[in-house]
Amino acid sequence: MYAKKSSLLGYLAFLALIFTAHSQEVKQNNQSLFDGFMNRGGNVYRTASGKPGPEYWQNRANYEIEVELNDEDHTITGNLTIEYINNSPEKLDFIWLYVEQNRFTENSRGTLTTPPGGNRYNGDTRGGYDISNVQVDGDNAEYLIDDTRMQIFLKEPLKDQGDEVELSMSFSFTIPEEGMDRMGRLKVEEGWIYALAQWYPRVAVFDDVTGWNVEPYLGAGEFYLEYGNYDYKVTVPYDMIVVGSGQLQNPKEVLTKTQLNRWEKASESEKTVYIIQPEEVGTKKAYKKSSGKNTWHFKMENTRDVAFGASKAFIWDAAKMNLPNGKKGMAQSAYPKESDGQEAWTRSTEYTKAAIEFYSKKYYPYPYKNAVNVAAAVGGMEYPGLSFCSWKSKGASLWGVTDHEFGHNWFPMIVGSNERKYAWMDEGFNTFINHYSSNAFNNGEYPSHLEKTRQIKPYLIKDSREGIDNYPDVTNLRNLGYTAYYKPAVGLILLREYILGEERFDRAFKSYIKTWAFKHPQPADFFNHIENVAGEDLNWFWKGWFYGNENIDLAVEDVSKKENGYMITLANKGGIPMPMKLNFTFEDGSTEKLNLPVEIWQRGDSWEYLLETPKKLEKVEFDKMKQVPDINSSNDVWSISN
Repeated sequence: MYAKKSSLLGYLAFLALIFTAHSQEVKQNNQSLFDGFMNRGGNVYRTASGKPGPEYWQNRANYEIEVELNDEDHTITGNLTIEYINNSPEKLDFIWLYVEQNRFTENSRGTLTTPPGGNRYNGDTRGGYDISNVQVDGDNAEYLIDDTRMQIFLKEPLKDQGDEVELSMSFSFTIPEEGMDRMGRLKVEEGWIYALAQWYPRVAVFDDVTGWNVEPYLGAGEFYLEYGNYDYKVTVPYDMIVVGSGQLQNPKEVLTKTQLNRWEKASESEKTVYIIQPEEVGTKKAYKKSSGKNTWHFKMENTRDVAFGASKAFIWDAAKMNLPNGKKGMAQSAYPKESDGQEAWTRSTEYTKAAIEFYSKKYYPYPYKNAVNVAAAVGGMEYPGLSFCSWKSKGASLWGVTDHEFGHNWFPMIVGSNERKYAWMDEGFNTFINHYSSNAFNNGEYPSHLEKTRQIKPYLIKDSREGIDNYPDVTNLRNLGYTAYYKPAVGLILLREYILGEERFDRAFKSYIKTWAFKHPQPADFFNHIENVAGEDLNWFWKGWFYGNENIDLAVEDVSKKENGYMITLANKGGIPMPMKLNFTFEDGSTEKLNLPVEIWQRGDSWEYLLETPKKLEKVEFDKMKQVPDINSSNDVWSISN
């Protein structure tokens, strides 16, 4: 034993001498850039590989709703029944709902936190819910309403793992004219256009991360909702058309024979077919009845929300959507004559069809039967199977907003992330896929230039810049376009095109969508899943780009001649490390490429690479294709003429 121990000690001393003789002065390393930055360990609910765990659960809410729209006093009045299913492992003493029409009151938190000069999320203050006859399983229930949240107390705790309860109530509200750029009403020549969203009390999400998610509805923060089936009916005056999320259940009761024939033709047509022609709007030809009311009945399965549009002013057209596995659906558009025209909404259905077909083929099949685009006094807002887009949009603007809002059917309608907290998980992911859809549409008619990642440099170097991880309601609205949309989208383009490559990224990204379809992923689930499928530790990237305010500044600092080639000195002058793709140009006109991994920066901010070559080197260039949003292009190139 003693001899062996002596031999081991001697060997260790020898190694220490060797490494000391051949090592440089010890400097501070960059381990902090590569360390983990959040708790991403797995548990029985969410695995470390970014998948739902063996005991993952999710509650569910099924809705039956009947409402009437009064176009004289602009009100919605109706009744709601919710079947709530508790799949969680704990008993529930109460249930929280969102009552977001209460945002439209003088003393709502959203109103009181809106700057005096207003912003995009302005809202009327003469609205709010009138809620009555609240019951649980048919008995009157105790409840509390606080701002945009409603708490219904249960006489007996709702049991865990599949127990159900029925909630019901009556409600009414005045439809705001300004609905925070998400819903509301617009006056056009032929009447009002109603864009109805957040129009019924909705169950809040109870999950394994936060419990009840009850953040107030303020402005920039959007929605986080449970999945379920919807059966809803909308009663309107006889001369009003209703288009909604889901499938129309009673077309024969509300459409004329001519409209039914056109509907059937549109369902098989690659080109847009009018259901209501422009010249028919406001005439007897447009309506099934000549007086009274109509009730439009819709159903939608496994969705987190529904919305609808209603108006006497709608031109209505449609075309067939070709979906994977031989399935088909129908793209539709409803818009007033003020929006008509080949340069404007006449192409809306074409745009809708193209967007849905592209995303279905490339990422995940569209799960719904219809996709409806409604022209309204809303810049652009998405709901499952239905979007509200500006009635003034034309050309590239209309394509862009239509493509973007229908892209949201994948994020967050299919992949049900929490928009109230993590806007980048829906807006950013969606902006990323919009980039590829736009480049593909009609041979690049409206190309995206988001691959030119250095275009966002002005934001990256602003002193007032904020991190992607900021909650949307906290973020300065001037920065929200970058924190929620462009910076995360550019980050994913960087990850796909530069860091991982298309094959590894696409496999991981599509796997993430499929794995979390109709579920509730958290940021850590996304990070873990991409890493596990792609096979790459990306802590340094998530931490630097998504959860920090540092920048990328990589430099070709120096080149010196050596006996057998050139010593290339590289530097990381920014706070985010990155692999380095180098191009070498020689005097004879030949070129070589070299890809150095991100690990060159683990020990420090300087790295030397010996380029062995008999040729005369004329230029060394980092990121020749300008794929990296490096904030300082002046140090990317060394040339003999410098």
